[in-house]
Amino acid sequence: MKNPWIFPAAALVVGAVGGFISGKNVSGSDTADSAQSESAIRTRATSRADGASAAANATRRAQRPTSPGEISRMPGASNRIQALMEYYAGLSPDELEDAAGKLDNLAMNERIMASFLLFSRWAEVDPNAAMAYSNSMGFGGAFVRPTILQSWAGVDPQSAAKYYADNPREFAMMGRFGRGPMGNEGAPSIIASEWARQDPAAAMAWASSLTTDKEEAMSAVIGEVAKNDPAEAASMLASMDGDKGDAYRTVAMQYGAKSFSEAAAWVRTLPADEQNDALGAAIRGLSNVDPDAAVSEVAKMEEGDAKNRAVRDVVEDLARIDPQSAGDFLKTQTDEGVLRDGMRELMSSWVNQNANAALTYANSFGEGNVRDSALQSFVWTNNSSNPSELVKVAESIGDERDRERTVGVAVSKWLREDESAAKAYAAQSTVLSDDAKERIAEGRDMFDRGGRGGRGRGR
Repeated sequence: MKNPWIFPAAALVVGAVGGFISGKNVSGSDTADSAQSESAIRTRATSRADGASAAANATRRAQRPTSPGEISRMPGASNRIQALMEYYAGLSPDELEDAAGKLDNLAMNERIMASFLLFSRWAEVDPNAAMAYSNSMGFGGAFVRPTILQSWAGVDPQSAAKYYADNPREFAMMGRFGRGPMGNEGAPSIIASEWARQDPAAAMAWASSLTTDKEEAMSAVIGEVAKNDPAEAASMLASMDGDKGDAYRTVAMQYGAKSFSEAAAWVRTLPADEQNDALGAAIRGLSNVDPDAAVSEVAKMEEGDAKNRAVRDVVEDLARIDPQSAGDFLKTQTDEGVLRDGMRELMSSWVNQNANAALTYANSFGEGNVRDSALQSFVWTNNSSNPSELVKVAESIGDERDRERTVGVAVSKWLREDESAAKAYAAQSTVLSDDAKERIAEGRDMFDRGGRGGRGRGR
């Protein structure tokens, strides 16, 4: 199987699909509600005529797509996901292996989605074969192995844990691919998280028995418990040795979303050097459910990194529902780094809700790095304003390098709407470099670094 299609960005795509598939991975109460709902559905279903049900099932089977290629041509992403799930669910382990060898026949985006679903299913029915296949994929196997391990642990965590113990070298690089779904999780954390959804006590016992990645695995168990019962998760922290900082913050965030007053009381019981970070995490959890209340709480924090991180998250959450209030709150901050980081979060939400108000706000700051940051974000994330107007905004940025880069972004947008006007502007620009002007004259935007005859705009 060829591997070029598998790359780190795939983790970002399949993470969304994974959330769609395994709502199984939310909370215990959600699982219980789901079970009750399914039971009610089954009860109602039994009252229907068996003949009608059989006929309907036969019709559905006859209409079901017979290959991933056919499924890829179906309209609607959710329809394709559902169809792929049903298709792979009907394959035997040998058929799944054969299907894995044909993934390269699909278009890139369909290939990534199908790969995640296929290996998830394969790991449920024959995880050893799925893992062996991943080991035949060379470098590409590293990007499907977390999927296999998570799905395996979801149905049989003990066996997944034994495989990990027997084959540690296969997982040596897992957790080394940066941020994203499972991108920063090692194998023990993945197993521990899935195990904790089924049996937290057993998962904690296993995590505490590890000699490597022990703290990460124990934190993963506590994090899962905290989603449903942060008080119970807090009590489990006593069994942890070593650095508990990540676990404190994980529990605090879940606690803050559930009951901030209880979370704050618990934070005050922690070691003094952990309290600020944990309080900031609790405020970030509160911000997810009540950003206005989080604004009040973060204002009470002492200055420092913990507060700065909380401010950024509060601005991001509040901007989605009330960007003007988020902007007013951000203006009360005095740390330039916080202002610049917060500006990126604010503008990305505000510009496409009310571009004029967002620009007025950005220009309310005096010349300097904060205003430059606001204007850059305004241009980069703006999908509603005329690109010719965005060029004017970009030209008002003070920093020379930021100004040229942002003008380049605006012109790239302009090229797609009015190529001749964009080229005419670039030719007389005193902001763009000669190299940028040459690319634009050839119809290539700032993101296209190919030379003549390289990747053009479909030419």
